[in-house]
Amino acid sequence: MLKAKLSKGPIRVAGAMSGTSLDGVDVAVIETDGVTFEATDRHVFRPYTSEEQEILRAGLGKWTGPELDAASEVVQAAHLEAFSAFTDCDLLGFHGQTLAHEPRRRGTLQVGDGVALAEALSVPTVWDFRSADVQFGGEGAPLAPFFHFACAKKIGAREPLAFLNLGGVGNITWVNPQATSVEEKGSLLAFDTGPANAPINDFMLAQTGQPFDKDGLIAQQGEVELGALELFLQEAYFTRLPPKSLDRNDFFEMIGLVSELSIPDAVATLTAMSAAAVAQGMDHCPEPPVKILVTGGGRHNPVLMLMLSVSLDCSVAPIEEVGLNGDMLEAQAFAYLAARVARGMPTSSPSTTGVMALVGGGTLSEPS
Repeated sequence: MLKAKLSKGPIRVAGAMSGTSLDGVDVAVIETDGVTFEATDRHVFRPYTSEEQEILRAGLGKWTGPELDAASEVVQAAHLEAFSAFTDCDLLGFHGQTLAHEPRRRGTLQVGDGVALAEALSVPTVWDFRSADVQFGGEGAPLAPFFHFACAKKIGAREPLAFLNLGGVGNITWVNPQATSVEEKGSLLAFDTGPANAPINDFMLAQTGQPFDKDGLIAQQGEVELGALELFLQEAYFTRLPPKSLDRNDFFEMIGLVSELSIPDAVATLTAMSAAAVAQGMDHCPEPPVKILVTGGGRHNPVLMLMLSVSLDCSVAPIEEVGLNGDMLEAQAFAYLAARVARGMPTSSPSTTGVMALVGGGTLSEPS
């Protein structure tokens, strides 16, 4: 009965995302057949407490050790709480929390136990979305592009456009809406652009005790140090051809480049670095997009959005402009991917993660 229910027709799926900004867990419900989708107004944000954030930060970059056990307990408890209002769904998509990501070396690590979650909530759960992609030569990220393609179709796009997610790390999906499916060659290109909010947030927390630069108010008071910006843009990552991905702390040295500056100047410079990384990435697009739709927390920073608008040759707008929810898009993406996994459909491709062929990542765990 379970396989029959998940195998045909639209199903109701709750997806969760806990991103590299470490702010909390987003859960959103969509109805989808794995190709098209309809968003619902059911969603929730479960923030991490400052104590929980400290535990998660202690686990960043670790592959073994007691820090992982502590982080896993936080992630499991937060997701159990966040998902508890959605046990009427047919399926859950559980991404977990990325603590380490080295696809060309040790792989990718997300803490969280999908088996335990499925048992606790009595709902089939798809989890471990990234491991199969890395196993077959992919970067394991970004994984939202197939959903971005569905979004482009949903809004009736006719010309190339891009979806830019500004979380802890930035990633972009270039979409050719003239393609009929994600499996079609030339339909997508995706890659991490560079650091986005993570260095700004880390600097703000260390220097001011505030978790982020709310509304860009600190950056507005500062001036960009062009020398530091130029040094940042010399990083070899920017000339590497996509697909490509980053760990949250791959550009940790950015903070060192601004360590001698005043707090406003440092935050302004870090913000400019995030925007410049996106601008550099646009050179890799097969053809210029007519519009960039911005999702993730970075779109709430007016300084960052202004810097993007000034440095890019196309219109830049928050994704709400086309009627989509920028706060919940990543959670919706993992709901969408969960449905595809349950139906044996691919979730990544050579042009999105660099995997050798179309691959369906994720493990489906059913409650006993």
